[in-house]
Amino acid sequence: MTPTDHLNDLIHSTGDVPVAALHTFYDGLAAIDTPFMLGAWEGGVFRTGHPGEAQLVALGWVGKDFRGEDDVDPIVTLDAHGRRQASPVMGKATLRFVRYRGVCTATMVYDKHPIFDHFKKVDEDRVLGVMDRKGEAFPLYFWL
Repeated sequence: MTPTDHLNDLIHSTGDVPVAALHTFYDGLAAIDTPFMLGAWEGGVFRTGHPGEAQLVALGWVGKDFRGEDDVDPIVTLDAHGRRQASPVMGKATLRFVRYRGVCTATMVYDKHPIFDHFKKVDEDRVLGVMDRKGEAFPLYFWL
């Protein structure tokens, strides 16, 4: 099964996705450098039981915008007309190359919160992301 097929299966699964299965999938993907992340990305969150899932749904989160390494909107929602807009809820972020689970890869670092979103390549158009927040029992997984 290709990484793209695996991601599609996980996205369309009807139940919760075990964090251990997402760790295994993530660990098998290729690391990426920061330029790969530049642009506007749409995505969704996996149901694992992480409390952040409900928060993102309540915000109407649809993706992230990476305009440059020092200019990232981590929470993008849609306005009443369906246009992308940056939510001020979590502030801004930066994009860096950081080691996570033994591998250096593109990572979004929130400017005002102890949160790192690490990305690995699924294919040329999608990445698997894992939000690592200090003090939480397990991370939140999402895709862009």
